[in-house]
Amino acid sequence: MAAISAPRLICRGIIKELRYLKGPEYKDTIMYNYVLEQFRNNQVTSKRLCRAQREAVHMSHTYLCLLESTRRHLDLHNLYHGKGERPTDEVAGLVGLRLPTQPGGKGWEK
Repeated sequence: MAAISAPRLICRGIIKELRYLKGPEYKDTIMYNYVLEQFRNNQVTSKRLCRAQREAVHMSHTYLCLLESTRRHLDLHNLYHGKGERPTDEVAGLVGLRLPTQPGGKGWEK
């Protein structure tokens, strides 16, 4: 049962990534039409056995992994890059650390 549903889940994942990239008009793109055409051409029916189905599933899974990884990379890049010079407190907070405070209250710490 998992082998039958895997191509459908991969197709849904690719369409989800296309929707994320292109917005609401993702159905009008060439990529969307190509992905659906390829999944329809390589599907197994009772009249025809597609010998390249495993290869097509592997290639589509690889493409889905590429799309997801690219999206995550861009999210991380936007989060951590391009903010200019940051204060030491903020940089320490990004990695989950705190700067030490002076015990006894010397007056220079916050």
